[in-house]
Amino acid sequence: MAAVPESGLVYPLLGRPHDSLSTQVTFPTYEGSNYDASTTNLTYSIQGRVKDEKARVILSFISPITPTSAFRQSMPASYIKIYVEGNFDLSIYVDINGQWISGDDESRIQWEFSPPQGQDLGSPPLKTWKIRRSEEEQLKEKNDRAEWGTLYFTGPAEANHESGSAFNMRNRFKNTGALRNATDGNFRNINQDEPVFAFSKDFKLKGGLSKSKELSRDSILFTIAHIQDPVVQFAAARGLTLMRPLWASWFETADLMISHHYLDFEKSSKLAGEYSEQLAVDALKSGSEDYKDIVDLSARQVMGATSFSGTSENPLIFLKEISSNGDFQTVDVIFPAFPFFLYTNPRWLAHLLEPLLEHQLSGQYPNKYSMHDIGTFPIGKGYADGNDEYMPLEECGNMLIMGLALVDSLGGTSNPLGPLGSLSDHADVASGGVFPLNSRIDSIDSAWGGTRDKKQVQSWLKKSYRLWKQWTGYLVEEALIPVNQLSTDDFAGWLANQTNLALKGINGIRAMSGLSEALGENKDAAYYREVSEDYIEKWQDYGFSKDGTHAKISYTWYGSWTTIYNLFADSLLCFHLPDTTSSPIGSSQSDTQKPIGHDRKGKSRTAFIDEKIYKMQSDWYHNVKQKYGLPLDSRHLYTKSD
Repeated sequence: MAAVPESGLVYPLLGRPHDSLSTQVTFPTYEGSNYDASTTNLTYSIQGRVKDEKARVILSFISPITPTSAFRQSMPASYIKIYVEGNFDLSIYVDINGQWISGDDESRIQWEFSPPQGQDLGSPPLKTWKIRRSEEEQLKEKNDRAEWGTLYFTGPAEANHESGSAFNMRNRFKNTGALRNATDGNFRNINQDEPVFAFSKDFKLKGGLSKSKELSRDSILFTIAHIQDPVVQFAAARGLTLMRPLWASWFETADLMISHHYLDFEKSSKLAGEYSEQLAVDALKSGSEDYKDIVDLSARQVMGATSFSGTSENPLIFLKEISSNGDFQTVDVIFPAFPFFLYTNPRWLAHLLEPLLEHQLSGQYPNKYSMHDIGTFPIGKGYADGNDEYMPLEECGNMLIMGLALVDSLGGTSNPLGPLGSLSDHADVASGGVFPLNSRIDSIDSAWGGTRDKKQVQSWLKKSYRLWKQWTGYLVEEALIPVNQLSTDDFAGWLANQTNLALKGINGIRAMSGLSEALGENKDAAYYREVSEDYIEKWQDYGFSKDGTHAKISYTWYGSWTTIYNLFADSLLCFHLPDTTSSPIGSSQSDTQKPIGHDRKGKSRTAFIDEKIYKMQSDWYHNVKQKYGLPLDSRHLYTKSD
């Protein structure tokens, strides 16, 4: 809220704080929003008591995406910065309540206030609210909200603070424009005389216009963080393990981490801004302004589902399904997100896949196909009985495609790693680690694609090669004629002979040829390539209408049609580009990459999937698209955005 001191004028900005107020409020003019991959700005204009008084307030919410600093990305904290400009005095009020720490409003909560502490090297002192459940339920969730952990709300020492009843505090702020620097000691339920925890600041802006004909400007910064330790439970190779947050590799306490996060705002924002600028440039090269906006919003959505865990020597990333049944490390949810990781930081993709690989390599999953997920967040105990959601073909194909894409990002799939042992023996590779991070505070990660990364990928592939082969063996048996099963479109139900699903599996076999070649397993590479080429020819006979105009949902479902979005892997991995040497991942990668269609003598062959399939489907989509776009298939008018 914003208030004009001693006037009784109050302006609700975000949320509905005015529901607590006993008198009518004045609403500001909302001027709109702007955003990039890390930041959302909401702008309001406020008219003062007289005509010439005016002010503008910008609420800036910043969740920095910092691909060059996993150290920073590991911190589960965001910034709120409030910018104010105007020519009359204005007070700003911000509060939070207990709903941040529990999905049950009957939960009893407790809190403490940490007064300003002197900072090292002359840094400004900070004050912090800490709120948690009185009786935490470790590793439990309600309504998609964690029931364990502590919420930190941190601001500068010069801000006023207060905790207490939402009704009383908001009305007092309306009337006085200030808080009392007091703490309510009556711990209670979230919905019992709703306790809130607030900061406010008085912005002395009066006189700016008359003196310089320019508006006075000021700002205030807050950090908000949800601290959990452990973050998840995971059935690792060593057994069921409580996984610590990754930030704990650099900080002994949460207080130290929060302080660093707050004081790092300028540098963290700069790194995030550089990423957002590059993302915008690359998105506009690929599509329209609307596409850039979608990419911006999707980037933050992907990162919002992740938890960084492990250690700097062996980092892991866990990803939760949001707005579903809450599974995590779900392979067919990682798959639509993996282009983001591949573009942003391929190491993060390896950290994301590693829990799945580690768990299955340890023998804790009994099926010969890839598992669907590792459990319901935050308990990743796996499926020792093999009774996970049945998407065997889908998940095997996804894992193999993502594996090759990671290798491909190093500079090519025509044996990009070189033969085993050919890389420098001096490459710094941690024993047993998976793409370790720099252990120094304030560090910037090395650029992806050097000798060290190639050595790491080589070791990563070799360690799990038997698993890649096991999954490919399943695809050789099952991909061409899929049995009744689910695809990633599980909301559409079970179906046999799915055309699009078969393509996923065949692309997976083709990807395994590239993985084998990368490790110098030439016999395997030739075999999987031969099988995939045989299957793709048969697929083109089975999966399309008799008049040759479109793909069917199922081989035997005549009169149906479907979108073949699994052509994506064919494009990403350069299977269908025999006459180009450009990287599919972007100019930041090595320009030596050659598509799999090239042999070592530079000769090219027919594309894996004929170009006519792409043209046929594109023409068909124009025929069947509806008012708001293209449906997923002929069964319904809905579609999906991933």
